[in-house]
Amino acid sequence: MLSLMVQGCTSDAGKSTVVAALCRWFARRGCSVAPFKPQNMALNSAVTVDGGEIGRSTALQALACGVEPHSDMNPVLLKPQTDMGAQVIIRGQVLGNMQALDYHAYKKTARDAVLAAWQDLSSRFDVIIVEGAGSPAEINLRDNDIANMGFAEMVDCPVILVADIDRGGVFAHLTGTLDLLSESEQRRTLGFVINRFRGDLSLLQGGLDWLEARTGKPVFGVLPYLHGLTLDAEDAVDERGDHGVGALKVVVPMLPRMSNHNDFDPLRVHPQVQLTFVKMGAPWPDADLIILPGSKATRADLAFLREQGWDSKIARHLRYGGKLLGICGGFQMLGECIDDPDGLEGPAGSSEGLGWLGMTTRLVPGKQLRNVQGQLLLAGTPIRGYEMHNGVTEGEALQSPMLQLDGYKDGAVSDDGAVMGCYLHGLFDSPQSTDALLAWAGLDANASVDYVMHREQQLDRLADMLEGHMDMALLLAKAGRPAGDVGPW
Repeated sequence: MLSLMVQGCTSDAGKSTVVAALCRWFARRGCSVAPFKPQNMALNSAVTVDGGEIGRSTALQALACGVEPHSDMNPVLLKPQTDMGAQVIIRGQVLGNMQALDYHAYKKTARDAVLAAWQDLSSRFDVIIVEGAGSPAEINLRDNDIANMGFAEMVDCPVILVADIDRGGVFAHLTGTLDLLSESEQRRTLGFVINRFRGDLSLLQGGLDWLEARTGKPVFGVLPYLHGLTLDAEDAVDERGDHGVGALKVVVPMLPRMSNHNDFDPLRVHPQVQLTFVKMGAPWPDADLIILPGSKATRADLAFLREQGWDSKIARHLRYGGKLLGICGGFQMLGECIDDPDGLEGPAGSSEGLGWLGMTTRLVPGKQLRNVQGQLLLAGTPIRGYEMHNGVTEGEALQSPMLQLDGYKDGAVSDDGAVMGCYLHGLFDSPQSTDALLAWAGLDANASVDYVMHREQQLDRLADMLEGHMDMALLLAKAGRPAGDVGPW
């Protein structure tokens, strides 16, 4: 079994993208390949084939491999609820909420889950591409590390270091990170990848020669900046999506614990949609459609929305004929009340909802995790997606559902048809459902993107990039494979 770990000098160095590229590169050669991320902290997640939950970036990498996402691929997932605490998910299932110091003490136990998942995955695949988290040079986090070099040392996995040249200081990032590693970790590091390069490579060559001479390690590739690359984000919000005059204006409030905002990726690439994420303190733009997103701390995010005065902006929007859609936590906000008696998402208590739909929600233990399909009732079009929530919603509004799913109805539509919401994530992933929802919001024409096909094209684009800009034969040789051994194993 071949394993290779991609670690980054900084967060957002491009680890997730490089792992996805490597996964697709091996898969196109007929290899049995899977991604693995020992520990992830992210609010974007996906439902797995075994009924668990993993980080969205790892699920994307599984798709790059041509396999179903599985909870073994991301055995520890942390979903922040406050600046000091997070929901802890172990091998796909919720363990509970922990403060940062409590989790730091728990990591010795989490390590056992990580190793068990690794062993199970290793028995099923011939190649595993591992992604680190943050930087391996975070000195304060090195004790009981299961995310970076601590994991690599436990399973004897070779490592490559990725640095983002677009943010500047790339040679300092690489040499500084390497210098802060232990001797055994330095030996484990095979070499470097420089990511997001723009310009004439010959102007960089002097620096590459210096780096290799100083460290004794090769630069496997200088990867170009891929303009227009759109893939499911791990956590950072990609705010691109302005397609100019005449486009349907879609506004999404950027909530502090907004989750699964990859719901909006298909709108970002839609040629007739101007997508805007409104930040705290920013002017509220004109909108045809406002979408309240999912949230990992629904009551706290609802309070934040009110603090910004956005509730009055939404009310004005509806008075002037605009449309309002809520997804998951955003759907819960549309009701009359949200109760959290057990403190699942923060301090126990109850919050008044926005009152646009006649329903109440109670947060209860036992997260609903399922991939489903069905029909968007307003247009009779097929739809598929996933549910991921703790809430149980009841009330008269549910008598006018938005969706008919596998054996049950979901969501609600207001009597005047201006407000609707549901628990289903992935509403815009298919062109048919996107066309129907945008027509409801007022878009006359339609040119919706098949986002599933778009994602596949983007993953192939990444693999093509490796073909042209990375010495894969040298990398394989350094990882213990013969230079010409790139076929199925």
